[in-house]
Amino acid sequence: MVPERSAPALFGPGCAAGLVLGALVCVQMPALLPLSLSAPMAVAGVAGWLLRWRGRAWAAVLLGLAWATVHGQWALHDQLPPDAPPQDVRVRGRVADLPQRGPGYTRFVLHVDETDAPPVLRGKRLQVTWNDPWRGSPAHQAEGGRHAVRAGSHWQLSLRVRAPRSRINPGGFDGERHALLRGISGNGTVRDPGAARERAPAQGLPAWRERSSDAIATQVAHPAARFVQALALGDTRGLSDADWEHLRALGLTHLVAISGFHVGVVAGFGVLLCRVSWWLCPVLGRYWPRPQAAAWGAALAAAAYAVAAGGALPTVRAALMIGLVALARAGRRPVGAGQGLALAAMVMLLPAPLSVLSAGFWLSFGGVLWLLWCLPRTGPDGVGGGLRGFLAAQGVASLGLLPLCVALFGGTARLGPLVNLPIIPWWTLLVVPLSLLGTGLHALHDGAGRWAWRAAAWLFELSWQALQPLALHPQAMWWLAEAPRWAVPAAVAGVFWWLLPRGAGGTLAGLLLCLPLLWPARHAPAEGELELLVHDVGQGTAVLVRTARHALWYDVGPPTGGDGNERILVPALRALGQGPPQQAMLSHDHLDHTGSLPSLRRQLPGLQLLAPPGSTIAGATPCQQGMRWQWDGVDFQVLHPAPGSRQAENEDSCVLRVASRHGVVLLPGDIGRPAEQALLKAYPAALKADVVLVPHHGSGGSSSAPWVAAVAPRLAVVSAGHRNRFGHPRQDVVQRWQAQGAEVLATADSGAIRIWLGAQGLQLREQRIHASRWWDAAGRARSAAILSPIEQAAVGPEG
Repeated sequence: MVPERSAPALFGPGCAAGLVLGALVCVQMPALLPLSLSAPMAVAGVAGWLLRWRGRAWAAVLLGLAWATVHGQWALHDQLPPDAPPQDVRVRGRVADLPQRGPGYTRFVLHVDETDAPPVLRGKRLQVTWNDPWRGSPAHQAEGGRHAVRAGSHWQLSLRVRAPRSRINPGGFDGERHALLRGISGNGTVRDPGAARERAPAQGLPAWRERSSDAIATQVAHPAARFVQALALGDTRGLSDADWEHLRALGLTHLVAISGFHVGVVAGFGVLLCRVSWWLCPVLGRYWPRPQAAAWGAALAAAAYAVAAGGALPTVRAALMIGLVALARAGRRPVGAGQGLALAAMVMLLPAPLSVLSAGFWLSFGGVLWLLWCLPRTGPDGVGGGLRGFLAAQGVASLGLLPLCVALFGGTARLGPLVNLPIIPWWTLLVVPLSLLGTGLHALHDGAGRWAWRAAAWLFELSWQALQPLALHPQAMWWLAEAPRWAVPAAVAGVFWWLLPRGAGGTLAGLLLCLPLLWPARHAPAEGELELLVHDVGQGTAVLVRTARHALWYDVGPPTGGDGNERILVPALRALGQGPPQQAMLSHDHLDHTGSLPSLRRQLPGLQLLAPPGSTIAGATPCQQGMRWQWDGVDFQVLHPAPGSRQAENEDSCVLRVASRHGVVLLPGDIGRPAEQALLKAYPAALKADVVLVPHHGSGGSSSAPWVAAVAPRLAVVSAGHRNRFGHPRQDVVQRWQAQGAEVLATADSGAIRIWLGAQGLQLREQRIHASRWWDAAGRARSAAILSPIEQAAVGPEG
């Protein structure tokens, strides 16, 4: 007789997995379920979860889906309407986090007061950017200003606010998802810096974190002080793009971004402090048994560190696990590690089910889960056993998290597992304790922690200098092209199969399941075919032109955040599986077309540049009328400027015509009507194209009626920022192209636009529709994602 299976525990691993699965399904959907459906689902899920029956875990799935949907509806309702125009408002609020300072700007989160603000903004969190005044204004040099913004301070500001909206590109950063995770209701720009007033000085925990971070910077005259700030307080503002690039190449970002292991070290110090106190004063044991006191000491120390480090998700997860185990110890109810992990996941997901959108959630819980499942439950014997256990843990974590790292970051560090072997004990047992000791001593007396901080910086620098040759190696990172969504769960299943006990799993089967993620198909154009990727770079232009074995950038866009190259161009190359382009043609020397060039030249010193005659871009070959070449059966021809032309910069833009066997593309830069007239005279019959990049972002000074009639494209693409200050594209310009029979698409609404001219004809993909999610601002603004006529006729090669 087969015994009846018992119901999963109410707060057990099965129900925790169900909640995670339900929330994950929610964030993968293109649209949220209506509240009229999700609310009854949540009630049914709670009822099924509380009942003692075998389907309790499936009820948890239903609850996770419904509860995440409800939270998603609340989060979207909390944001400014995506179709609302920008508004100028005066608000008061508190700076809620550490301000990010860069060249010419300060960025911070402002928690708006419940009073003295428009009703739609009361109690909301705004991402505020305070820029220096435009070119040459001395206002930003005045006392105070954006440089006076401190964490925890209270300000009165005049802002222009708008709904959260970001640039959407293949492999790129999703700022709208990030805003949703952080509870950001809108973006604000300081409009009148002279009217800004600090209403109250910095105070509270954020202020203490910033003061402590500043103390490290001033008291530790050492290059590694920035890493001590990161390890002690979670303040990574001092780390440069190069630092992060090196950390990624070495597989060490999880250590600098304060991992759960650091929390465990702090908890261990809490236990040690309690034991020493009880040893020095045995009478304490009469009132509070030492084991219970040690458990509470670990929990309080872990919680204090998680708060001091800014509440990063891995620290919260570790602090929750330690706290739950401490509660169980205090109540003399043993809780296993797996049960503690399940409880921590449920405690985190029930109030914030959208945490599954965070990479930290998956890396933090996933890493611990793999270790609990694969490693023996009993502790190792002796030093040799401890070393074997450490090596096994490192191998399991590296292999188990490989699919997640590839899916979340597009690649993984080749030498990461080997580098972690010496660095994990070096940093977590030496550098981190000294950093924390210095912070604790500084909290007791200013300057008391200087020696510990300096020792931590010196020890860190020893290891950092030794690792630099590895970080700088060109093959340090293994970048992979974007794979289909189903490849990630398949790879996780493959790793699971691979790690099964000997005889139960299968190495070959596990490897086969990992292949779609680790070796994805790369859909490069065939001989004679052409592909364009018009990047979503805001107010600017950047176009990737691909043939079978070559690639070219036509403009490289404005600097975006740190650099458009780092955030947009390079991630897109990696997502497509495309190597570095051989050339970059810069239509003209304006920042919205060349802003990413400095870092591109640093990374690709052999990149060939083409620019108009007389350009100030060093090392560029003049592009002028008559230049021609062929790549893989595709013809490239420069139509403008004419030799000796000396017009305004826009009018001398390089105009590139690209002709394949299957169609023609015209890229005219920022030319206006004078250059259009010159081209109409020089090439009266050669301007006809299937695809055109609308000149000068759709300004009123270009796209004249004769020019539009001569080009007569099927598709006209506008590269311009959403609600930009120039009003691009002009509505009359859009109507002119549409009247000629062209479908007009704008990157502001479509995201990056990928276009194929091949044997199947003209095909395209709008990134916002292809990667549609329910938090997409443009999708919500137009209320439904509707396929364009060309997409209805034929989708791209990747579906």
